[in-house]
Amino acid sequence: MLANDCLRRIRYILDFDDTRMIGVFSEAGQKVTRAQVSAWLKKDDDPAYEECSEVMFATFLNGLINQKRGKKDGPPLEPEQSLTNNIIFRKLKIAFNLQAEDILSILSLVDLHISKHELSAFFRRADHKHYRVCKDQILRNFLKGIQIKYRGESPAENEETIPEAH
Repeated sequence: MLANDCLRRIRYILDFDDTRMIGVFSEAGQKVTRAQVSAWLKKDDDPAYEECSEVMFATFLNGLINQKRGKKDGPPLEPEQSLTNNIIFRKLKIAFNLQAEDILSILSLVDLHISKHELSAFFRRADHKHYRVCKDQILRNFLKGIQIKYRGESPAENEETIPEAH
């Protein structure tokens, strides 16, 4: 999934304005401007749209973890240079403090049913024999489920209602 799409969805789920988005980046030690955030949140066909780099999105996710769970002692986490859906999924799991049962119930809100074993395969190291690549559909459904949980909307309502940043 594109970083910009995930960023838009997370912003909508948590009902963050530009100031809160900038605050999340600053939680990870990254200074961003309102113009940058606004450009990342624009629709793909908008002339002012800019692609959010994977490093910046990883920084945002680290900031979200720091904001929601508190900063860990020691040096701050370095953002990954390259993100996979598995890494994004893991970081969201940490940020929202979710256990396997929580994730499975969130996925069931969008009628996606997987086993606990299938779920744990997404969070394994990439070199583990039972590792499984998290496809866009799984991550998209997970974000949709979190949206239903936090905003109380049915899946049919939310696809077209994600507002554009101003």
